Amino acid sequence: MGRPVIGLSTYVEPARWGAWEVPAALLHEWYVDAVRDAGGRPVLLPPDSNDDDVLDRIDGLILIGGADVGPANYGAEPHPTVDAPRVERDASELLLCRGARARDLPLLGICRGMQVMAIAQGGSLIQDLPDAGYGLVHREVPGSFTEHDVRFAPGSRIADIYGVPTLSTNSSHHQGIADPGSLVPTGWTQDGLVEVLEAPESRFAVGVQWHPEHPDRRILELPLFRALIAAASD
Repeated sequence: MGRPVIGLSTYVEPARWGAWEVPAALLHEWYVDAVRDAGGRPVLLPPDSNDDDVLDRIDGLILIGGADVGPANYGAEPHPTVDAPRVERDASELLLCRGARARDLPLLGICRGMQVMAIAQGGSLIQDLPDAGYGLVHREVPGSFTEHDVRFAPGSRIADIYGVPTLSTNSSHHQGIADPGSLVPTGWTQDGLVEVLEAPESRFAVGVQWHPEHPDRRILELPLFRALIAAASD
């Protein structure tokens, strides 16, 4: 059997290379390298909200980080700090997430991707953590990372993957989970923010609020990507 094929959602943002400066479907190579290092074959899935049939051609799915999910997707008015909506990307990732859950396709959500997982299952978001009174610094400025600990629920899949009760993580987000929908929270910061969501009944459905794809954390975080690859290999 060849390497399991792992689909990764993408940004669609202005980009520049060579003589070109155009909108592009792209993502950090960090995600691609993490999947390769864990034994998977990464393929990029640009936004497409027409159908989810691509899920029948891959073995696992990663929903990556990025801009805030539009509050209209969970019936809320936007907070002043919320990013301009990426309407097509939101629609595509919600469709893929629901389709993956319906197929029991192994699924990993990273940062925004975990938030998409919650919204797809009927949940909602805290639109701005500082405004909501959360005490930890989860992001100083966009594009930067802070560090804080995440405590895992004993017996959870995430605790089993890392083999520790608490993990120091890299954080870069100003939104968080208000309502996990049908998913189960299994990791929290000291200020009570949900940092891990799971669907225990699924073959593999895990969301994390931090950025395990970062190259500085590659060795530490490989168990998470390997767990996804192992589930996608079954």
